[in-house]
Amino acid sequence: MQHHVSASPVFLLCRRRPCGGPDGSPSDFVGTLPAEMSERIFGELDTASLCSASCTCKLWHHIIEESQLLWRSQCLQVRAVCPREVDRDRGDGLSWKVTLVRNYTRSRLKRDWLRGRYSHVRSAEELSGRRMVPLDAETWGEILQAELDR
Repeated sequence: MQHHVSASPVFLLCRRRPCGGPDGSPSDFVGTLPAEMSERIFGELDTASLCSASCTCKLWHHIIEESQLLWRSQCLQVRAVCPREVDRDRGDGLSWKVTLVRNYTRSRLKRDWLRGRYSHVRSAEELSGRRMVPLDAETWGEILQAELDR
């Protein structure tokens, strides 16, 4: 049975053992630095690397999963491609992380379309293996205009 314990921010800053060595000593930078410093270092990662780092240990997972700053930064990169979608989700009260998860694949697909990656696709088979997501009419209008401009 798994229990979820809510801890105060002070407790989280002082807690250092989840990623420690066998004797309880810290074995990585997250265990030795204040959480805010670790968060700044994690902020240098891209989205995929951040998700991978989150799987490293419980302490890394907790710092990454709970950091609105990290998810906000990643989400603003997605917003550069999908501003309507991100603004709508944030306006609906969704967290930065949920907004990122909802729009990450869409932003990558839209960016590829706008850059002309699919300009010469002749059949659906050429798109096999590529994850497609629904795009709204305004996005398709942007893609069509980009194709016409090429």
